[in-house]
Amino acid sequence: MAPRKPSQAEQRRADLKDEFWPGERAWQSFREKGYFSAPRTLPLVMVAIDLKNLSGNKRPSKVYVELLSNHIGQGIVELVPVEDHAFAAGYTGSRAVRTWSERMKLLETLGFIKTKEKGNRRFGYVLLRHPTIVMSELHDDGKIPDSLWNALKAKQIDARELTLVQIREGEG
Repeated sequence: MAPRKPSQAEQRRADLKDEFWPGERAWQSFREKGYFSAPRTLPLVMVAIDLKNLSGNKRPSKVYVELLSNHIGQGIVELVPVEDHAFAAGYTGSRAVRTWSERMKLLETLGFIKTKEKGNRRFGYVLLRHPTIVMSELHDDGKIPDSLWNALKAKQIDARELTLVQIREGEG
């Protein structure tokens, strides 16, 4: 089977790479295992998660990204062991799990995740709720500003992500 011809956009990026960084190995996650898909709107979601009026000084976006990077599909994460998740989110020392747990509870309160216990563990499984739906709920409740909501919607259009209407209509 003959290799497929690169699209114009792919060829343009290859030309830019060859011009400005000849001989360098570029990161191409789609060609390697061990990477996860993330929406191009993720930075805006992280901004919302860390808004002072939502999270105070806790800044739980690192915990959210760590969870997102560990879902294999269907938005489900099995937390084994939680100490490793706390460490990967940047928490070390005797209070690492406690600090991480506080951020987990906050993400759940904000609506970004839902959790289920597993045996004696408070956090055994996590469901990552669709970030656009959560952002819409927070915006409708007046908890995130119009400027952030509008930036998210514009980025979705630019990135060709599903819009809130498409998500709710089950197109994704």
